[in-house]
Amino acid sequence: MNIRAAKPDDTPAIVEMVRKLAALPESWDPAKYGYKEGAAEMYRSWLPKRAADPRSVFLVAERNAKLVAFLVGTIEREIPIYQLSEFGFIHDLWVDPEYRNEGIARQMTMLAIERFREMGVKQIRLETARANDAARGLFARCGFREAVVEMILEVEA
Repeated sequence: MNIRAAKPDDTPAIVEMVRKLAALPESWDPAKYGYKEGAAEMYRSWLPKRAADPRSVFLVAERNAKLVAFLVGTIEREIPIYQLSEFGFIHDLWVDPEYRNEGIARQMTMLAIERFREMGVKQIRLETARANDAARGLFARCGFREAVVEMILEVEA
């Protein structure tokens, strides 16, 4: 398995992974993760910018010249009431199902942590669905801890 920085040319293959990624949390909680029609296509313009942005972490894993996983993160600004001014945020991590349980996600997460550290980031955040026990376990093994519980109430208008 080769893990490397993503290139703009990787975008079409990653957009296909985004389609799969979006379907999973949407199946768990459509009220929270109800994606707009064409959401994966929105990534088509966003991802090449991440590949060129020195303040983003954008990684892919490939085997036999086929992309099988990706991770994308950015540096985000915190609201000004907090001491921390910015943090790294891992937006997405996906490993195609047939390549799971090989340690790819852990390797990519640890590499992303190192890249953010090299950028001077003092905190890294991410979100995952409550139903995603595997992801929470992975991130806990990589040193993340739960920090908030988001609660949702759907109100009829």
